[in-house]
Amino acid sequence: MMKYLLVLLVLFVVGDGLVTRFLLDGGLAREGNPFLQPLVGENGFLALKMVGALVCAFILWDIHRRFPRVALVATWFFVIAYWGIVLWNVSIFIRG
Repeated sequence: MMKYLLVLLVLFVVGDGLVTRFLLDGGLAREGNPFLQPLVGENGFLALKMVGALVCAFILWDIHRRFPRVALVATWFFVIAYWGIVLWNVSIFIRG
């Protein structure tokens, strides 16, 4: 189950990056993360989101080997959080 959750997490993070890029290009929104704001218009933005998501997935997988319950709860938390972020972004895209 952990592998599927991690794949889902990576897909949600990348999906967030894609929808955010469309919203910003259309002038419908702005990046809420102050660390990513300077990078949003750059070509490496999506690559950074993907690499960051993969690094987090590998870290959670490593934690899972030693502390499976902690990693499972943390991964569920992040999956649900990013699911909410993606839904929010898509709702802005649809309304815009």
